[in-house]
Amino acid sequence: MKDYVIMAGTASFELGNAIARKHDKELIVVDKKQFSDGEIFVKIEESIRGKDVYYIQSTSSPANDNLMELLLTLDAIKRSSPGSITLVMPYFGYARQDRKTESRVPISAKLVADLIERVGINRLVTLDIHADQIQGFFDSPVDNLYGVNIFIDSCVLNTENTIIASPDAGGVGRARYFAKKLNINDLAIIDKRREKANESEVMNVIGSVEGKHVVIIDDMVDTGGTLIKAAKAFKEHGAVSVKACITHGVLSGNAFKNFEEGKNYLDKLYITNSIEQGLLPDNIEVIDSSDLFAEVIRRLVHNESISSLWR
Repeated sequence: MKDYVIMAGTASFELGNAIARKHDKELIVVDKKQFSDGEIFVKIEESIRGKDVYYIQSTSSPANDNLMELLLTLDAIKRSSPGSITLVMPYFGYARQDRKTESRVPISAKLVADLIERVGINRLVTLDIHADQIQGFFDSPVDNLYGVNIFIDSCVLNTENTIIASPDAGGVGRARYFAKKLNINDLAIIDKRREKANESEVMNVIGSVEGKHVVIIDDMVDTGGTLIKAAKAFKEHGAVSVKACITHGVLSGNAFKNFEEGKNYLDKLYITNSIEQGLLPDNIEVIDSSDLFAEVIRRLVHNESISSLWR
């Protein structure tokens, strides 16, 4: 077994520290400076020659600064003659732009993948990437971890009289996987549609939620507006309570205002620390993901199966 080291960028420093502690290691120090014109400078403060490097960095807000820091640090690692480079991206930014939805727009997820590949990595580990096809943008192996396993182990959910829900048709697979893990047979789906131009979306509920505890499963929550509307629709259809387990808490724009105004509809939101948070409202709880990432790194170090984690 080769010697290995763990490093973390600015966006994932706390998570990286927690992962390193679970491996009885100290994070390799990366000195980061930002010049007055905004340019970023990084320097690795000790030798990593011949060592397998696990570098942890999300590209959350400020997305462009964190992405540039990621690329520069990967370049510094590559030029330090490591044994291998494994990039651990708990949150993969720009993943929502994974295809052309109209003329003359970029496929940003593909561009980010190309930049990372061009710098040079041996493997990517990420958590609930927004679109599965992004894995095909990489030539290197990609391990896309399932966030629902973090919630199954950590959230206190009453499985009696509970129904698992997806906020859209695209998330049904994720919701079905979560339901199967909890031995829950019932599923509900929100069908969003806009009846006329310039009118707000209509939330139709597919499945019976009357008298049940609804748990919404999704990969990402941003401003929270759609999530609150979905929770309201479930309550209006007779749900006793509505909780949500959502992997990435982007929480931008009017998110906190929306959650405050919608607290009568959404009883609790669980998110992971894939994106580091500041002070949060009482109805939002952060679930630690460091155990999962630490175990994945341990398995990679020992050449053990990753997929067996989900069996």
